[in-house]
Amino acid sequence: MSHRILIADDEPNIVISLEYLLKKEGFEVAVAKNGEAVLALAGEFRPDLVLLDVMMPIKSGFEVCEGLRADAAQAHLKIIMLTAKGRETEVAKGLALGADAYITKPFSTKDLIVRIKSLLA
Repeated sequence: MSHRILIADDEPNIVISLEYLLKKEGFEVAVAKNGEAVLALAGEFRPDLVLLDVMMPIKSGFEVCEGLRADAAQAHLKIIMLTAKGRETEVAKGLALGADAYITKPFSTKDLIVRIKSLLA
């Protein structure tokens, strides 16, 4: 069974490239374009990992991360914050809220795949 990854980003170009890359690597992929949709879709799609942007409409990635970690049914989820907000305070906040990794944009797709596979191993 392939792992399921939920891409949570409102930037169409990033979504398209991540979706293509992840499907090519054999992952099952779903996409949410705002924070509220991530929380709803996480329950339906049951992802193993979420690639979570910080700056999204309706709910921020920080709020989503906190919401996922507060839900016992989602406790197993791996969360990678994938964002342009790379200041030390934001990284610390993301990790404190329960993110498993924090990667700043622009990022190497090769490094991202390595990180995803290591978190899912």
